[in-house]
Amino acid sequence: MLGFDKRFADFPDYIIKITEDIWEKRGLATLHDTYDPEVIMRSPGGVIRGNVAVINNTMESISEAPDRQLLAEDVIWSGDDETGYLSSHRVLSFGTHTGHGRLGAPTGRSFAVRAVADCAAKQNLIYDEWLTRDNSGLALQLGLDPVEFVRQGIEDEGGPEKARRPFHPKDDVQGLYTSRGNDNEWGQRLGDILTRMMNADFTVIQKEYDRAVRTEHPGNRTGWSWAFPETNWMRLRAAFPSAEFKIEHQIGREDPLLSPRAAIRWSMLGRHDGYGAFGAPTGAEVYIMGFTQAEFGPWGLRKEYTVYDEMLIWKQIMLHTGNV
Repeated sequence: MLGFDKRFADFPDYIIKITEDIWEKRGLATLHDTYDPEVIMRSPGGVIRGNVAVINNTMESISEAPDRQLLAEDVIWSGDDETGYLSSHRVLSFGTHTGHGRLGAPTGRSFAVRAVADCAAKQNLIYDEWLTRDNSGLALQLGLDPVEFVRQGIEDEGGPEKARRPFHPKDDVQGLYTSRGNDNEWGQRLGDILTRMMNADFTVIQKEYDRAVRTEHPGNRTGWSWAFPETNWMRLRAAFPSAEFKIEHQIGREDPLLSPRAAIRWSMLGRHDGYGAFGAPTGAEVYIMGFTQAEFGPWGLRKEYTVYDEMLIWKQIMLHTGNV
């Protein structure tokens, strides 16, 4: 890989090792070597610029759970030296909540929570990033009510008029990475499945999913077979029936010793105008930054991992209604 440190065997190795350097080895200063000084990091909470801001955010997270470890479940990637590399890095983070921070006073509870980071890199530097964590699943493991936690957070930030606004596309900053991924058949297959579901064709699950499929969704929810993904995807779409669904980035891969895999970053933008996963319709405009990864087998899609931040969806709804 052009311009990358010789200690990295390939792009997944680069992503896994720099993550370990930062989190397990506590080498936060290494972000000066592996993150562009003007890196753009987008999450459901907003946009931050620069590796110093990334260092500060990371330091806050580690201080809340100093024993935190990050396991690389998978790195699904695309790109080359010319267009830039993009990794969709699925991480399982676990630790013990022993420090003060954004999660409030220490609870002493252990947690295991999933996140996905899409990182674009060239010549040893990450310069664009999209990141989402299952914060509702984390809150539940700490004994917190996610909805009440959001409500209290809005009050602590000064109420609906002063509270920090979640990410919205109008606030985005155009970065250097402009690729949409690759045209591999497995990415196309997952993209077709998601698009059909968002067009209310939920028959696609029984047609394309293995009957023994294992599915992981926000809120630390896990299920097997067809009923679980049907219910969870339907409840999400039912809450935002008129929202525009968009595939932002799509990767498919076949690698030795691994099942065919796909990674898609997707979005929904529209009104909360239906009954579903988020209560009675409020008319709030909501943006959802979502990530779905899948593994395929001989009888169809056999594992699905979907991550989006339910708590930031609730925050957008509450800021609209003022009901805190």
